[in-house]
Amino acid sequence: MEKVLRDPIHNYIFIQHQVILDLINTREFQRLRRIRQLGTSNSTFHGAEHSRFTHSVGVYEITRQICELFQRNYPSKKKGDGLWDDHERLVALCAALLHDIGHGPYSHTFEHIFHTDHEAITAEILTSKTTEVNQVLRRVSSNFPQEVASVIQKTYPNPQVVQMISSQIDADRMDYLLRDSYYTGTNYGTFDLTRILRVMRPYKRGITFHISGMHAVEDYIVSRFQMYQQVYFHPVSRSMEVILSHLLKRAKVLYEKGKLDTAITPHLLLPFFKNNFCLSDYLKLDDGVLTTYFIHWCDSSDKILSDLAKRFLNRKPLKSVRFNSRTTVLLPKLRDLVNEAGYDAEYYTATNDSYDLPYDAYDPTSQKQRTQIELMQDDGTLVELSTISNLVAAITGKVSGDERFFFPKEMLARSSQVEVFAPIYKEFQSYIKNGRITVPKLS
Repeated sequence: MEKVLRDPIHNYIFIQHQVILDLINTREFQRLRRIRQLGTSNSTFHGAEHSRFTHSVGVYEITRQICELFQRNYPSKKKGDGLWDDHERLVALCAALLHDIGHGPYSHTFEHIFHTDHEAITAEILTSKTTEVNQVLRRVSSNFPQEVASVIQKTYPNPQVVQMISSQIDADRMDYLLRDSYYTGTNYGTFDLTRILRVMRPYKRGITFHISGMHAVEDYIVSRFQMYQQVYFHPVSRSMEVILSHLLKRAKVLYEKGKLDTAITPHLLLPFFKNNFCLSDYLKLDDGVLTTYFIHWCDSSDKILSDLAKRFLNRKPLKSVRFNSRTTVLLPKLRDLVNEAGYDAEYYTATNDSYDLPYDAYDPTSQKQRTQIELMQDDGTLVELSTISNLVAAITGKVSGDERFFFPKEMLARSSQVEVFAPIYKEFQSYIKNGRITVPKLS
């Protein structure tokens, strides 16, 4: 059997196994249609409406192409030769398809507030006998669900399979760079996928790339770096994440104090407010469920909850300015001024650096070191990419992103626009210059 899905990135996505089609048709996988891939980024890039469903089938398709190329060009001749064993194909394809199935609504912000772990939930979805996904996987074999989960958990014994979907250059990252670039209307994430796949090859310790394709790999690394700077770390998207985080936090605090309006009780969120949820509770949530509650909260008697909900739904981001180690001492003063102006600083200010966000820059010296990109030379020896690429070396290990202080835009109002708080606003603005926190000059 072969079915195809039309796709703007890969043109066609070829489904050649019944188990893949059956997994796509499970209720757990269909839920991914209702969760945006880029969370709040559509507030900045209005085209970024694509879902985790579209990304997941894209990762599957790239993995399928890798398996095809490996089987055609590097098939195993005998056990232990380090070449591709095509018996690994189905577990690789299933892991690629299902790697994101545990994501919740507004993924990483939700995780931060409610202390969920999408990777652990992914494994639970795969291994719990209560899910349709598990039932489909068990048709292959009784231990197949655990095998697929172990690929995603990076404990599967074959490193080639693990690195296909989780390494510095893998099917997951290659799809989301191309897909996010397309849907955000930017060109930063484009690179030569065809060339990279052509020079990719298996070896005993995982996956490597022939040195003749070094420039295509360099292009990929630079594209990734640019997407982090221009898209994933965009200050407006981060601002909307701050509002979303504070909105959920406020609702949780009100519930814990018994002050959340009973007329608009968010029943599907109560297990998370109580820190006592099960898998079925989690799988009922998607972006639309949360958005519905936000609409209700606009009418809340709690002014902070109501205001934050309106700011989030109506795209009223907080403003932000950069700060550094020298000016961080001024943050308490700025928070005090925000409080004096009538805004609760706990909910209307935040500090946020890009490293708390779920994106990583290529860095072979990191303590959380990922699998290195190894290039294979003509004599079969391997060399690590940044040791021979001046371009990659220039951005390897470098700090990317910035630290920002977020606050209500109203704090930048002109004195003529306000009356009561004019002196407070003027003092606040004296600390802000050219998008940075500065030490005001004495007059």
